[in-house]
Amino acid sequence: MKVTIKSADEIEKMREAGRILALVHQNLAKEIKPGMSTLDIDRLGEEMIRSYHCIPSFKNYCGYPASVCVSVNDEVVHGIPTEDRIIKEGDIVSLDTGVIYNGYQSDAARTIAVGEVSKEAVLLIERTRQSFFEGMKMAHAGNHLHDISAAIGDYASSLGYGVVEDLCGHGIGKNMHEEPEIPNFRQPRWKRGIKLKAGMTLAVEPMINIGTPDVLWTEDEWTVVTADHSLSAHYENTILITEGKPEILSLTEEEKEAGYLELF
Repeated sequence: MKVTIKSADEIEKMREAGRILALVHQNLAKEIKPGMSTLDIDRLGEEMIRSYHCIPSFKNYCGYPASVCVSVNDEVVHGIPTEDRIIKEGDIVSLDTGVIYNGYQSDAARTIAVGEVSKEAVLLIERTRQSFFEGMKMAHAGNHLHDISAAIGDYASSLGYGVVEDLCGHGIGKNMHEEPEIPNFRQPRWKRGIKLKAGMTLAVEPMINIGTPDVLWTEDEWTVVTADHSLSAHYENTILITEGKPEILSLTEEEKEAGYLELF
């Protein structure tokens, strides 16, 4: 599939999809508390998505059974929500979800600290988020795709973290997964990736582990865990490439107020 340049009308639809998804993330994060099941989180997330007259992107996508991927502690991505997985004080919980608005997609992930968590967990969440914004410094027309990859990976690995290599970001638009694939680590010099052009829409999503970068798939064939069972964090946004700074379509209002737009 060719990398698409979105029209002005398509961009407006994706802006609205991103705005709605940001609201879902902002509101869902406030509801996470000890004693909830991961299925409770999924049901609440789906209810929020549908309250905006949107379709949950993930539900039944390639057979995935839920609307929100809920991944706890050493689970990297794609955790399947269940009634018997109970959130506890000190957990970190990654919420990855998407919405379809008028046929166009938005995809974003956040890792949430539940109550008081360890200092290393706080730093992991903060630095995973910052690795995304390091990538944003390179995400403009004229640069190459893998300039984003190198900026993310170099930042995280310089701090001693394991950068997951078996999973990546992706293009997004009418389809959840479009070309190109977006690695989160530096590529060989001869693999620069496509030249970025204004109007491209991408889902950039560093997945960063405290320990090894290696991951395993569990028996459900969806949930991905760290091979050494160390903590993992995930931060993702849908972005629009422009001639200048990228437009982050799924940034929450609280993140904007906290100065995240000044991080790149």
